[in-house]
Amino acid sequence: MEPNLSVELLTEQTVLNYLIGQGIVGENEPATVEILTGGVSNTVIAVSIPGQNIVIKQALPELKVAEKWEADQRRAIVEADALKLFHSLSPNQVPKLVFIDPDTFVLGMERVPLESTVWKADLLNGIFHPGIATSLGTTLAQWHLFGETDQNSRAKFKEDTLFEQLRVDPFYRFVAEKNIALKAQIQSLIDELENDHSTIVHGDFSPKNFMVSPSGELYILDFEVTHVGNPVFDLAFLLAHLLCKFFRAESETDAISLARIAEEFCSSYADLRQLPPSLSRHTALIALARVEGKSPVNYLNSNQQAKLQRYTKSVIMSDAYIPVSDLFEMMAR
Repeated sequence: MEPNLSVELLTEQTVLNYLIGQGIVGENEPATVEILTGGVSNTVIAVSIPGQNIVIKQALPELKVAEKWEADQRRAIVEADALKLFHSLSPNQVPKLVFIDPDTFVLGMERVPLESTVWKADLLNGIFHPGIATSLGTTLAQWHLFGETDQNSRAKFKEDTLFEQLRVDPFYRFVAEKNIALKAQIQSLIDELENDHSTIVHGDFSPKNFMVSPSGELYILDFEVTHVGNPVFDLAFLLAHLLCKFFRAESETDAISLARIAEEFCSSYADLRQLPPSLSRHTALIALARVEGKSPVNYLNSNQQAKLQRYTKSVIMSDAYIPVSDLFEMMAR
């Protein structure tokens, strides 16, 4: 797939004229513009007008990583549909969609409280926010249960090309090509993902997409990889990020806190829905991909990377069932 270079990308200088043309901002209405960190896949701009703070997202045709990584910009339309659905299910945790422009792959949504912090940054700084993991587990289980039973909602997210482009290829197949000894095990995990279409999956359930307000409210963002698939991916994606941070922990106290967060997340999910038996292997593989995949984390030093690589490869190769709690044993560090 070639990137769509015909769509003009918004900038800090052009976004207000664009919004005026869309009827979102009045021609003489006072407005302020702020460029936000959009990760590797979007241009993200905050616009404040009297009485409303909006975040504008435009999907990029090619992700900003070292390896070549193209992705269909139609993911903005997927995200808009997902925002509408999940806001209806969890209005206090998911921002409201303001508009979607399918021609330029731009969407606008309400901005979360300005003082909110990104959970990823908080975790790296040793700020763990009691209760967030429990809330995430409960909410995710509720979403997965809803997706299993609501056929009308599932019909909107049956296109899984984006999941292939943004997750299976860079996190599974790319790592398999680097590790011939693991190829059969990784293919088995890919088969699990591709043969299960049982519920609606968020697809990017990551600490970078969770924000926490000063009073402790949780907000969940970034729904562009939403698809009908295997719920194990959402669970493993979050746990893999926690596992990477576990290997990076600078003290035993922080490591124990991260292990408890993983346990709380899984326990609250399991109160409503059974954990998949292959969860530990998917978690290990995604964590390995955060070192050897197309989008590696930037906070592990070379020694920590080597330890994580050895450990996760041993988990992927193991024939024994491994409870998630065992992934975070102190011996793993």
